[in-house]
Amino acid sequence: MRRCVLALLCAVTFVLGVEGHGLTAQEAAPPGIKGFFLLSDYPAVTVRPGAATTINMRLQNYALPPERLTLSVNGVPSGWTATLLGGGQPIAAAMPLTNQSVSLQLRLDVPANAEIGTQTLTVAAAGSQTVSLPIAITLAKDLPAKLTVEAQLPSLRGTPKSSFEFQLNIKNDSGRNLVTSFAAQAPPNYETTFTEQYGSQEISSLPIEAGQSKGIKLRVRPPSSVGAGNYPVKVTVKAEDTTAETSLTLEIVGQPRLTITGQDGRLNGTAVAGKESVIQLTITNTGTAPAEDIELSGTAPSGWKLNFEPKTLDPIPPGQNKDAQARITPPDKAVAGDYVTTMRATSRAETASSDFRIAVTTSTLWGIVGAGIIAAALLVMVGMVMRYGRR
Repeated sequence: MRRCVLALLCAVTFVLGVEGHGLTAQEAAPPGIKGFFLLSDYPAVTVRPGAATTINMRLQNYALPPERLTLSVNGVPSGWTATLLGGGQPIAAAMPLTNQSVSLQLRLDVPANAEIGTQTLTVAAAGSQTVSLPIAITLAKDLPAKLTVEAQLPSLRGTPKSSFEFQLNIKNDSGRNLVTSFAAQAPPNYETTFTEQYGSQEISSLPIEAGQSKGIKLRVRPPSSVGAGNYPVKVTVKAEDTTAETSLTLEIVGQPRLTITGQDGRLNGTAVAGKESVIQLTITNTGTAPAEDIELSGTAPSGWKLNFEPKTLDPIPPGQNKDAQARITPPDKAVAGDYVTTMRATSRAETASSDFRIAVTTSTLWGIVGAGIIAAALLVMVGMVMRYGRR
């Protein structure tokens, strides 16, 4: 009766939890089921001589008090190595809590000279009762090509200026060496390149030995004009007649982009020495996110005064602008000519700057005064010539 129940349970697909970490998972006992059970999604597998394989299992406790169960593997052929793992290390016993399970792994190292055929190993857990699970291992020299590709972090977040870098691991689960090729399918105008795991050399293919894994990097650079949102990237790995795929996601957050210009887009102005002049400024957000904490600043020639009104601006939504004023005062003795003043708008990590050409003229009053002094000097000279010239 117990063997019938065990066979029924093995035919059902179970969630094994976190693979290889020995974590327990709460699971209510099915009606009428009580006891300890050894379960596996795949109790019959095919491997290649000279290779190692790992079979995932779990020890389930249905409606019984916790109990220490001694684990063993029987029927291991000569030359083979069978090791039970839990939490990533060899184990000899397990204790699942009531209505919980413990994840196990059976690691098999098969010698290269093992005979082709099927061997049956039995995993047992013994306590107040003994339960067992037969595992059928079939040896075959040529296995179909099989690839898997996994991303260490399948979703990355950044701005349109970010360069997204995914770490990928490609595993050759075949019984023979393969040359793998890979490609990335990204949205239009995205730049994608594959490089070595520890290097910058661009690659498009990679040889992987049977049963081995290799790592590569995928760099994705979005266009600078891309809006905020989630963008999918699909990676395809091919070798002979097999294909493996994995889906990646770029989570792009909006970013402000500022520009600062004068009125009507002009980058020039005029000023009078010793007098305050006003230059109208327009600050525009051409980015995809609001520009916040905007502060105006600038650099003027030595001796100049430069102030802004207002000094800080309210947030600017994408595609909108705000006006401000730059108040410039050249020194009294400034020489007439063209000078360069830099205006800046800063929003957190985003900064925009523009160089304004300021044409400085001297005051008209000083011109009149100068002309009067010259005229008076001429009159004095003429008077002196007329007076002393007669002698």
